[in-house]
Amino acid sequence: MAYLDNAATTPMYPEAVAAMTNLLAQPGNPSSLHASGRRARRLVEESREKVAKALGSRSAEVVFTAGGTEANNIAVKGIAWDQRKKEPQRTRIIAGSTEHHAILDPVEWLVESEGFSVTWVKSDTYGLITPDALREAIGPDSSDVAVITIMLANNEVGTVNDIIALTAVAREHGIRFHTDAVQAPAWLELNFSDLGVCAMTVSAHKVGGPHGIGALVISRDCHVTPLIHGGGQERDVRSGTLDTPAIVSFATALEISKARRTETVARVRIMRDDLVRRVQEIAPEAIYNGSIESRLVNNAHFTFPGCLGDSLLMLLDAQGVECSVGSACNAGVPQPSHVLLAMGADRDAARSTLRFTLGHSTTQADVDALIVALPSAIERAKRAGMPTLTSAPVRV
Repeated sequence: MAYLDNAATTPMYPEAVAAMTNLLAQPGNPSSLHASGRRARRLVEESREKVAKALGSRSAEVVFTAGGTEANNIAVKGIAWDQRKKEPQRTRIIAGSTEHHAILDPVEWLVESEGFSVTWVKSDTYGLITPDALREAIGPDSSDVAVITIMLANNEVGTVNDIIALTAVAREHGIRFHTDAVQAPAWLELNFSDLGVCAMTVSAHKVGGPHGIGALVISRDCHVTPLIHGGGQERDVRSGTLDTPAIVSFATALEISKARRTETVARVRIMRDDLVRRVQEIAPEAIYNGSIESRLVNNAHFTFPGCLGDSLLMLLDAQGVECSVGSACNAGVPQPSHVLLAMGADRDAARSTLRFTLGHSTTQADVDALIVALPSAIERAKRAGMPTLTSAPVRV
């Protein structure tokens, strides 16, 4: 099997597996006062310090969550609620048009259920959100804006936004800024303090850690109304018993990823560039999506004209090559990728994409397997054609 879907989830580092499994049979709630509880608490706080060091923050700013989706929900909903409570006119959210559904859906819920409005920041053709686009979205009156949320690195096309430049715009207006950085820590040097954000989301299973654990890094002067009540753990930002084994495993993976990043990035960049070159030789008509310069080194995202992405995915899967499409699938009906639509692609092009993402465990043999399997997959997908679009709604 050739696994080229590391942006969806990355295989765990063996050290992270060992760190987690060694603790699974040990008792101890970190909130308990007895010896087992104190041991668990010590492990949690040591891990918090490791996570903070890896992300360029203070340990007190790290709030453990059940993953990136929960962290995004806490940030977007919690900051919006808090800002509206303090200043009732702040009922507008500004969000990037290419965000992950873990941002899109909470924002739309706030609009539909909580009386907020949203302004979507326009993307350029490479998936970049520029400072000028953000200024346009803010408009002449920023007094109604509760929070800005723009992702650091796009999960589909790999484009990396200049968050420091964007937060400089937000500071001109005194607006809280959150970034979904889930795709970034394995590939980019992150420094929470330098980014200028008040909150940042990360997730363990994108850096070689386990599923079900992540963190919201949130500055001490950034307040949120909590989503979950019942215990007051994690600065009252997020209640619930802490998962000590998963937290220790997360910290272990993040520490390893940071220590090995330079070597991993250099090795993966060579394989990614080789993959891109060989795919374009096989399919000269293929369109390489996303920014060339501001891009995650593990991402190769293509449009294959005349081929339904879902068809290509299944044809490659049948040959032992695993990747992903750049589209959502609603009730089994393929729909165009909102990211590609936001970048200006037409609806057929936005249904004809594949995303290949490499990771720390990817080998040249994985790339070679794709190159062997791709020609027949493209040929068969073209013969199958493009089914007619349904009228299901698509976010842009």
